Amino acid sequence: MQSHGFNAAHAPRVIRGLLAAVELKSRTDFLLPEKLDEQLKAAFAAEAGSLAQKQVSADGTAKLLLRLRDGRTVESVVMPDYREDRAAGCISSQVGCAMGCDFCATTQTGFERNLSSGEIIEQFRHLRREAHATGRVLRTIVFMGMGEPMLNLKNVLAAIERIADPKLGAFGWRQITVSTVGIVPGIEELREANLGVHLAISLHAPDDATRADLLPMGRRFDVNEVLEAADRYQADSGRITTIQYCLLDGVNDALAQARDLARLLTGRRMHVNLLRYNPTGLSLKGRSYLPSSLEQTEAFLAELRAHGAIAHLRRARGPDIDAACGQLRRRAALI
Repeated sequence: MQSHGFNAAHAPRVIRGLLAAVELKSRTDFLLPEKLDEQLKAAFAAEAGSLAQKQVSADGTAKLLLRLRDGRTVESVVMPDYREDRAAGCISSQVGCAMGCDFCATTQTGFERNLSSGEIIEQFRHLRREAHATGRVLRTIVFMGMGEPMLNLKNVLAAIERIADPKLGAFGWRQITVSTVGIVPGIEELREANLGVHLAISLHAPDDATRADLLPMGRRFDVNEVLEAADRYQADSGRITTIQYCLLDGVNDALAQARDLARLLTGRRMHVNLLRYNPTGLSLKGRSYLPSSLEQTEAFLAELRAHGAIAHLRRARGPDIDAACGQLRRRAALI
């Protein structure tokens, strides 16, 4: 505001107006003087990214393709909640991804660049509008889309602060989860930021050898290092860490691996979020992974619980439109 010659005191009101839910637009604390409103519209772009394509799944999940101002594209997803009046959003933090996780589609197109805080916020705005259009309210968001949030943490944190702050977007800190493949310095930086958001760890194997084969970052930070960083985050934030575990047939779904995972979590108040692999074609290593069978999935879940772990099976959302976990990718230019 200052660099464009405007009174900086108006900035919070501008942000509140940009991030407000549609049903709140009539509130006076979002209104600007008419002359200032006209000047702002002339000085600034209306949005950081335009909707290039929307796909809707049979289960009601909607995947949005946003075209950014430099022509690049990024995907985000809004999913109906089990409650008819609520929805959850999945937001990307980068164009592409450099993590090289072998079963994920996003990494297959490589890394292009970090998203700015404005481009992250733009996804939130589109998701909120999309939820409202279906009669729902966006109640939670997860940074589990394209990219590794910890490698763009400065912009992710800036976006979260604007989205969640009661004086700005007022979405709420507890409604936000940041996911990571286990970048320990990023977890520490998130802890030091002290925002009180939730943390999710993509573990996917209880042993270092299997994990490093699936997630190259596992060669840099071993399982114990990652969980100890999560312990510190949980101790300071009071938020229960989610352990994400994608079940791959014959790779990480043995009952012995379930027991190993349960042992790792003994004494830790963490929740395991199981999901079956969503097919993405040939992997970077030329492999064709398959999801664990329903029978093996149920057996793995039962084994975890039998050994004291708190575990849940997450249903895939939007697999028919490639909107499920691990299926997001940068799309080619559209007609």
